[in-house]
Amino acid sequence: MADTIEKNVTRGGQFLVKETKCEDIFIPEDFSEEQRMMRDMVKEFVDKELWPNKDRFEKRDFAFTVECMHKAAELGLLSISVPEAYGGMGMGFVDTVLVCDYISGATGSFSSAFGAHTGIGTLPITLYGTEEQKQKYVPKLASGEWFGAYCLTEPGAGSDANSGKTKAVLSEDGKHYKITGQKMWITNAGFCSLFIVFARIEDDKNITGFIVENNPENGISTNEEEHKLGIRASSTRQVFFNETKVPVENMLSERGNGFKIAMNALNVGRIKLAAACLDSQRRIITGSAKYSNERVQFNVPISKFGAIRYKLAEMATSCYAGESAVYRAAKSIEERISIRENEGAPHQEAELKGVEEFAIECAILKVAVSEDIQNCSDEGIQIFGGMGFSEDTPMESAWRDARITRIYEGTNEINRMLSVGMLIKKAMKGHVDLLGPASKVQEDLMGIPSFETPDYSELFSEEKEMISEHQQLLIASADILIEIYMAESTILRTEKLAKKEGEANIKEQIAMAKLYLYKAVDIVTQKGKESIISFAEGDEQRMMLMGLRRYTKYTNMPNIVEIRRTISAKIIAENKYCF
Repeated sequence: MADTIEKNVTRGGQFLVKETKCEDIFIPEDFSEEQRMMRDMVKEFVDKELWPNKDRFEKRDFAFTVECMHKAAELGLLSISVPEAYGGMGMGFVDTVLVCDYISGATGSFSSAFGAHTGIGTLPITLYGTEEQKQKYVPKLASGEWFGAYCLTEPGAGSDANSGKTKAVLSEDGKHYKITGQKMWITNAGFCSLFIVFARIEDDKNITGFIVENNPENGISTNEEEHKLGIRASSTRQVFFNETKVPVENMLSERGNGFKIAMNALNVGRIKLAAACLDSQRRIITGSAKYSNERVQFNVPISKFGAIRYKLAEMATSCYAGESAVYRAAKSIEERISIRENEGAPHQEAELKGVEEFAIECAILKVAVSEDIQNCSDEGIQIFGGMGFSEDTPMESAWRDARITRIYEGTNEINRMLSVGMLIKKAMKGHVDLLGPASKVQEDLMGIPSFETPDYSELFSEEKEMISEHQQLLIASADILIEIYMAESTILRTEKLAKKEGEANIKEQIAMAKLYLYKAVDIVTQKGKESIISFAEGDEQRMMLMGLRRYTKYTNMPNIVEIRRTISAKIIAENKYCF
């Protein structure tokens, strides 16, 4: 089994230089019966407990958020990814992403509380903790007896996480550290039992992680709840530590290993954040479709208007692409974990390495899907018109909640830089061959074009070749990386569906794949042009720009207006997002 997986799994970042077959990726339509049952159970919980009570979240009912977290715990939803040895369900990475996806659609307040607890509040202990630490703390976190929070960000040390000033001083008897410092924007701070705290010992280059029990009598205090644009019932406070005593055995991993812990926890957080934006989009699209079918202007439903159909088609296409890429990456991570385990690595190490392997994809997804949910919610407001601006409809809260997704788990600007930086590091380690394809691109850009007409009769034959050409540009641009991965994932999912269901039965999915690529080509062209102009001059620049046009030429360009009509007609007829 391991050998089979190893042959078919592309390593992180290799999507740029290695062709992926549609049969080798996982798509939402591949969910097992057990996964579909889990999805339906989570949706039932959201529809029963969260969606009808959105007003309570918007009114900053923090106690209700805690109540809902306990109800989620009773269903086992806080323990999906926790190993069975520590009271969890020990399910796979795809299952973890699936639950995060469908539990997050109703409100960003609960989504943030859930994500912070199950992710950065619990994961550092399960991945880096000693056996004693895991036995002591993880069962309480998995059951919801305790809730966790993550103390990394400090005033003046936002994106530069390793520059924190919080200090940890060893006591004279060597039995505990005294932590002193200030943390801010701490999710779940108002009700958590445990903090993962990062502090610097002496003048160490890197910070160190600690497990700190929340005891106000031990020098721990918090400010009042922050007043925020969105996620209003997600507890967010500043936390102050004043010579807080932490037993030396509560150091997490090794001294100076905190920055690594923080970065790996954020890698997981990034793909889970992308997943957490998906069901929000589905619900916004469904709400928009229903409203457009019910709202009558000039004696017809506004769903008849081309402007509304345009919006619905674009919203659905972005959501479909996000689903395609998130579950592709989730399965890639899960398979890499399995490879490591089959080679004899303990689960703790296997999961760490599995996620770290696909850190580029995690950063890409975080950026792409967080920006898609913002656009989707904005268009939802527009479809509702004046009513969309009212708190009486769910659109304005969805828009406000979406805004934070471009900031936390590392701002999108930071993640764009990270994706390119991590790709270069992989190339230097020999994990991704960039030099060979880059040399070929330079030759092609400066060479004489071929005037032969290729055969593009097979479904997606031109689209797949175009993606391959974009991959070879290898210009250091995060936006090109993003569009390549998202477009390829969308096309591969649709190709796999076509082979399974038949092209005639998925004409809307085919339309969405072509629409996404059409828009991606424009972005690649623009970013490629900017890059060439920035480093080339004169004849070299002119030749490279001509070459870029060849790379981004879409010969059989589809009728985009008709494609949008095809997509929107299906949504309007079904009265929901239906893909």
